Amino acid sequence: MTDADPDRHPGDRLVRQLGLTDATLLCVASVIGSGIFLTPGSIAERIPDPSWILAAWAVGGLLSLAGALANAELGAMYPHAGGDYVYLREAFHPGAGFVMGWLSFLAIFTGTVATLAAGFADALAALVPMSAGARLGVALGVTVAVSWLNYVGVRASARFNNVTTGLKVAALAAFVVLAPVFGAGSFENFVAPSAGGPALPLVGFGLALSPVLFSYLGWNSTVYVASEIRDPRRNVPRSLFLGLVLCIVVYLAVNVAYLYALPVAAMRGVENVGEAAARALFGAGTGTILALFVVASILGTLNATVLVGPRIAYAMAIDGRFFGGVDRVHEVYRTPHIAILVQCAAAIVLLVVLQSFPRILDFTTFGIVLATMADTVALYALRRREPHRLRPYRAWGYPWVPALYLVANAAIAAVMLAGNPRESGICLAVIASGIPAYVLFSRRAGRSA
Repeated sequence: MTDADPDRHPGDRLVRQLGLTDATLLCVASVIGSGIFLTPGSIAERIPDPSWILAAWAVGGLLSLAGALANAELGAMYPHAGGDYVYLREAFHPGAGFVMGWLSFLAIFTGTVATLAAGFADALAALVPMSAGARLGVALGVTVAVSWLNYVGVRASARFNNVTTGLKVAALAAFVVLAPVFGAGSFENFVAPSAGGPALPLVGFGLALSPVLFSYLGWNSTVYVASEIRDPRRNVPRSLFLGLVLCIVVYLAVNVAYLYALPVAAMRGVENVGEAAARALFGAGTGTILALFVVASILGTLNATVLVGPRIAYAMAIDGRFFGGVDRVHEVYRTPHIAILVQCAAAIVLLVVLQSFPRILDFTTFGIVLATMADTVALYALRRREPHRLRPYRAWGYPWVPALYLVANAAIAAVMLAGNPRESGICLAVIASGIPAYVLFSRRAGRSA
């Protein structure tokens, strides 16, 4: 598809309302959620040495940053709603874009909304004991409430996101600064490997990258809302880099504080290392404060995810390749309100059918790894197919850095497929289901043309 205005799909009626600060904090909110509290325990089970734990967080951040280089070029070239759906459509075929959009909307984003809602209910239950039925009710209620907030306006959602994200980063910074000043930790924890822990095989390090990469999920969130960002050719790349660099710094600093508070052996298998570290540093009374912070952090990430996900379905719908009406924009609120309702309904179905979700979804991470690899391949294809197209930003290190990114992620995907065949297989099945769905939607579009 070639548009007269390369910054705008001809059928897109969304309004550019988000500035650089909004876009950057959207990236930060999408990344920093429950992962920094809930994944370090499983990482410590797979990596016995504190230096290698920090290396895994650094590698995950650098891999995400390498992926951001490709997404920055693609997002500045095609500042449309939909993200990787648009890039694969332009680079290869509408069917390739649809399959990736199908995976991203139905599995990755909708699944993440349901997971975060269930995680919110579980975190709240640590403060207010409740039955399983009550937890489900809370998860359903917060899904509807956050969807309503996004239904009534992008600005309302962005303001909420900016405030919660600012408070979240400030609280984590305070935790890191106060840990060595007032905390009862030890620097000896940085030099002593986990007693009795496993050796460090390559497979173990690769599997540890799964929860690390899960914790970095959302670094590319701004490319999905590019058609609502002002001056997107400049602000989309900037928001990706600023947001991701801030997340890398925060993650490394918080993990240093964790390791100061607890030896690796005490972290292994702990469900919420953040809470355990706070108790070890500042005493048992900090548990309630940390639990409140986790609730607020998950809520902020849930809001960011609900904002981003519907733009994928909306982008497919304005191409005539999704359910009818999903391309509508609210006349007053200027939001893709039908797409928001579809995502909300799908998340509710997942919550009702499955009752609860594991907080660390390996199949979601596997899907993200495949999606970002596909984006990078699209970068190469578009360099060949569209050599003269305007590129406000050109990926640094091309072609070598993107190639290294592909190789590294292919290795991670292979390790995840071998180590988590069930979750990876579910992801591949969702991708395969997109093929007949594309055929059906394309036939419908052809009949209505």
